[in-house]
Formats: sequence, C-alpha cells, structure tokens
Amino acid sequence: MDNPLKSRQLKWSGLKSMVLLSCLAIAACTGLTNKQSSATNKDWPSFGRDFTNQRLSPLTQINQQNVKDLKLAWQFKSGVVATFQATPIVANGVMYVALPYNHIVALDAKTGKELWRYKHERRTNWKMCCGPANRGVAVSDGKVFIGTVDARLIALDAKNGAKLWDIDVADDTALTENISSLSKSDTKSQKEAYGGTGVGVAMAPVVYHGKVIVGVTGVGYGLHLDIPTKDAPLGAVVGVDGRYGRPGFLAAYDVNNGQRVWQFDTIPAQGWEGIFAETTSDGISLNRDIAAEKANVINNKDAWRYGGGSAWSTPAIDTKTDTLYFGTGNPSPQMNDVSRPGDNLYTVSLVALDTETGKLKWHYQQVPHDVWGYDVASPPVLFDYRKDGKTIAAVGQASKTGWYYVNDRATGKLLMKSDAFVPQKNLFAKTTKEGTVLYPGILGGANWSPSALDESSQTSFVAGIHSPIKYTLVEEPSKNGLPAIRYASSEPTKDPRWGVLSAINLTTGKMHWQVKTEQPLMGGVLATRTGLLFMGEGNGSFNAYNSNTGDLLWQTKVDAGVNAPPISYEIDGVQYVAVAAGGNAIFGYTAGDNVLVYALPK
Repeated sequence: MDNPLKSRQLKWSGLKSMVLLSCLAIAACTGLTNKQSSATNKDWPSFGRDFTNQRLSPLTQINQQNVKDLKLAWQFKSGVVATFQATPIVANGVMYVALPYNHIVALDAKTGKELWRYKHERRTNWKMCCGPANRGVAVSDGKVFIGTVDARLIALDAKNGAKLWDIDVADDTALTENISSLSKSDTKSQKEAYGGTGVGVAMAPVVYHGKVIVGVTGVGYGLHLDIPTKDAPLGAVVGVDGRYGRPGFLAAYDVNNGQRVWQFDTIPAQGWEGIFAETTSDGISLNRDIAAEKANVINNKDAWRYGGGSAWSTPAIDTKTDTLYFGTGNPSPQMNDVSRPGDNLYTVSLVALDTETGKLKWHYQQVPHDVWGYDVASPPVLFDYRKDGKTIAAVGQASKTGWYYVNDRATGKLLMKSDAFVPQKNLFAKTTKEGTVLYPGILGGANWSPSALDESSQTSFVAGIHSPIKYTLVEEPSKNGLPAIRYASSEPTKDPRWGVLSAINLTTGKMHWQVKTEQPLMGGVLATRTGLLFMGEGNGSFNAYNSNTGDLLWQTKVDAGVNAPPISYEIDGVQYVAVAAGGNAIFGYTAGDNVLVYALPK
C-alpha cells in the first residue's frame, strides 16, 4: 500500500604502529565471539565494525547533548573525483581508504597525513559493469586486501602499500549485451551504453580464519543506457534476452598467497529451477505463469550457465558456528525471464555457508524468479532476536522490496517481516507494452547501503529509497529473415522521488519513527551507543539524529554527495566520526574526492 510521507520529519509510533596487524580482528584469530575484543573497540577494524555488521559504535564521548558542537577535525582530498562508496578502515592509528578505481591510501587517522598510496593499474580492455566505485578494504595479517572492478584480489603490505600478491578472481569471457539487440523503433536504441554485463568485485572483503572472502558482481546486471543526471537517476536498464552473463560466486582465498580455498556458485548446475513457487514464502503472489515456465525448461536446460546472482555486499559471520551469511543478486537476463524458467536458485536469496568449506547450510529466497531487480544488496546483520520471552540467534536484512526480514540464523526460517518502510505499489506486477509503474523497483527499497542495528533496543536503522519505476516490454516478430525481438526495460518515472530514514522495531515490525529526505538515500548509516545516528545525503548534508526519536541534532554541508557509510573511532582519548564524500553517479549526486573527519572541539 502507498505510504504518504508528507513532511521533512515524520515520527511513527511506537577502526603508526603495526603491532596489531598480525591479528587485527581478534575474533578472526580466536573465534571466541562475534563482537570485536576490547583491544579494538576504539578502532573500526572491518566493514561492519565487527563480524555482526551491526555498525554500532561503542564509543561514548560524542553524545546527544554535545553532538551539536562537532567540528571538522581534518579533511583529505584524494584527487580521484568519482563515485565514492568506501567504508574507511581504522587500525591502530592508521586509516585505510579504498578510492574509486581501486586506488588505496593509508592516512594518519589523527591528522589525515598521507602515509602511502597504491595506484591500481586496471586492465584497459575489461568491461566495467557497474562504475568505478569500491566499498572498502580488509586489513589483517599485516596486509591490506582489495577486490577490484577488473575482477582481481590484491594484497598489499600494510606498512608501505607494496604489492604482495595479485590474483585473478574470474575471467571476462561472458557474452555482453549491446545496443544492436534493441529494436530500431525504440528510442533507447539511440542512447549511449555505459554499463552492462562485466564481472568485477564491489564488496569490501572480510578476513576470517586465515581466509579472505570476496564475491563477484556484474554477472546479470543488464544493459545500462544514458548517463544519469540529477533529474534522471539511473537512466534505463534493459534486460536483453539471450545467453549473456555467467553464474556469480563467493570465494575464500588464503591470506598468505591468494590460493583459492573454496568457491560457492550462486547458481547451481543441478536444481536451479527450484520448486516453481507461485508465491513468496509468506504467501504473496508473484504473478507467474508456472505452466508456461515448466513447458519452457526443455528449451533452456543450460540457463544456469548464464544465471547471474551477483554477490554485492560483505558477509556477516557467526564465529560461534563458523557460518557466514551473504545476499545474492538478480538472475540473468535481468527483467527478461523467457530463457530462465523456474525459481532461478540461488538468486535474490539470503545464503548461509560453512566458513571453512563454503558448503551450503541453507538459503532463503526472498523473491523466486525475480524480474524486477530485487537483489539482496544491503549487508546481512547478526543479532540476538528477542520475542515472546525467547532469545533466538537471528540474521536481519533490509530488502529492496521495502521490507526488513529477520531469519533464524540456524535454519533460515522467517521469524519476522516488518511493515513496509517505503511505499509499495504493484510490487510484483508484470511488465507490459504500455509500461507498468511500480515501487519500490530496481533501485529499492534499501539498496547496497548498510543498515545499523541496536541490539539492546531491538531496533534497525535503514536508509531507504522511494523512486517509482516504469517497466516496459518490447516485442517484435521475426521479419525479413531477422530474429524476433523481445526485451524488457526499466526507467524512473517523472514522479517525485525521495528518501526515508527508518527506525524499525524488530519485535513488532512496526516503524518506531521515520524521517523523510529530499532525495533517495544511498550510502548507509552509523549508530552509536549514546543514542546517535549518522547519515549523509546526496545534496551534501551530513546529519546526526537522536536514534530514539529521529530528531535532527546536528548537520553540516559538504560540496559533494555524502553517499558512503560513516564510521567512528578513537585516538588518544578523542572520538572521531569519518565519512567519504564523493557522490553517486547512478543518482546524479555531485562527485567529489573528500574524506571528512569530525570531532568535538578541544
């Protein structure tokens, strides 16, 4: 149902010494706990701060009373102006930042002084599917690890940035969509293509038990047309029928030499069809023609070879059970389902794997046979779920469909699905020749932006997007000896777009409060133990809210979009809040090259 948010603010009831680098994330070496040890509580040692991905800082110097006094402590301008999505990693006084195009800088986290820089030499003939952005590095065992847009995994010496090893994660042999596949009568056939199928790595790696774990993206992303602008974010995405793409995967590599330890393919060679589910697991119709799909299997037995299923975000890891949790992307071809009957396992799923072997423990498919681009993109979050007097080890995930899911960590059973945190309309409607408008669509919902979670109050904080999308079907019969044409496309409508920051009560699934923003939210949030919530906007605003009420407590303006996840760390008794500000091309947000760090006045 539509959710009419009408005001700016709407309340709803209700990580110079390298001593620690040999074992930076102590939990990774000991397996004792999901939480980082007290020795690293002052740092921000991994993408989600610890293996739970809760993004909740335990630091208490900055609080609801003094946050209004925050000032810029230092600023670093990298010189690389492009979409900037990285989470900075802070370890023992050093900040490691992944820049666009996979360059890396190490900075003095107290002053911003550049300590070293790695310049990535990208293979120039590589098809870069999804732009230059990277979501961060991992730091462990005296090394800095990064996955690259040209599908490599690289290890650097954390002391000086020297390359230690460089391996190929995947090849680039998959067929690629192109403009010639489109109908000449379609105006989109005259537009410029700026992205498509092309395997790479976007996620920040995670290191666990001597293995660096990373997944690939761009294996089923569709053809991107027209450069986005402020007035037309995303442009058009076309799902071209054909044998494009390849299966995605998540894999683990030895931290010492990059040797692959295991690989989990997100599309299985056997059983990819699934059970031909007519509805979601909780009974919502997917509007599928099951009889036609089953009849079409005989013509598409090799569909799994091109099946898609990108791995977009850093996994969460349960150190007590050696289980990792990650989300998978849409099937391929995107939006065009003629050549891929069945449920298209394991796409659009939350997946649980054994960290030591990569073997599947369970999967929960949020949307079987997805044709709308509802990737499981926002990182999973681990927490102890309390309900009806019971405490259950759970995993939460903010979805592109607009719901927040809570699953049993051991079995995958759905424990709770929240109320919608963004408006929903025609959620699983079929594309038509006239065009079908629905929301949330391909943008979300909640996109790759990481959420934050306060386990003590059983509250999740989610950055959301409202952007109506029109899905259009193009069909032409074969003529003059040419093959028939069939494809689907998605593009934003001219309807109003905006963002919404939500505090979701995980016990009830209701909204505790919501704050509406002028633009769709992309970048992620940071929560603190002192009841603060930090979030940036595409217009350059960087904000702090009261996490209990949603009240705006502090705001500053930047000359680029603040579209990356903030972090907090402490050095010499001073707490800092840091964020990258470089905009986001998909949304037309102003590009920049800033790393901004704030603290209270001395």
